[in-house]
This record gives sequence, C-alpha cells and structure tokens, in this order.
Amino acid sequence: QVHLVESGGGLVQAGGSLRLSCAASRNIFTIGVMAWYRQTPGKQRELVAGIFVEGRTVYADSVKGRFTISRDNAKNTIFLQMTNLRPEDTGVYYCNGDKLVSDRGPIADAWGQGTQVTVSS
Repeated sequence: QVHLVESGGGLVQAGGSLRLSCAASRNIFTIGVMAWYRQTPGKQRELVAGIFVEGRTVYADSVKGRFTISRDNAKNTIFLQMTNLRPEDTGVYYCNGDKLVSDRGPIADAWGQGTQVTVSS
C-alpha cells in the first residue's frame, strides 16, 4: 500500500534548480517528522533534509544554503527546493515520514518509491 508519492525529479545541468514534492495518500491524516533522503549506487541512503511538524528543519552539511525543505501540514505534503545543483547531488531521492495516522490506524514509518535526480556537469 503506497502512502507517500514523490514527484519532480529529472535531469538538470549543474547550477540549475529542481523542486521535489511528496504527497501522502488521502487515507493519511497526520504525519510526524518528514524528510528527504537520497541514495547513490554503492552508498547508503543518506539524510538530505528533515522537517518537524512545527517547522523546525535540519539539513545535511552538503546541501545547507542550497536546498530548502518545507511542508504543508493541511495537505500532508513536503517539498524540497534544490538550487545551485551539483553533479554530486545526483541520486534517487526518497520521501520519508514517521508516526503516520491513517484511516486504518497508526503507521510507524513510510517511504515513497523514489524519484531520480540527475545533475550533469
């Protein structure tokens, strides 16, 4: 059962921008912390940015000043505005949410299916 769906990935040149979105399915009422992770071949999935319900944010050092995470609690949606993209930002970006409340009860943790971001040099 899919709970989170990402969109907005694509191919962009270095220095360009992309905006990712992650929306929860309609049967999800609330979500706790939401975050973006990325994974590249041969590496572990790493945290890119996270946002708490009240809006407090955390970022990986490598993206500070370039990426901005935001959320719309009413729509259970988060966004990742990525600017000044670099080739090393290339990877599959995954949306994550914890402590979801659905019409079928609580869900501890959920992941989206991922969206590819490719930055060419």
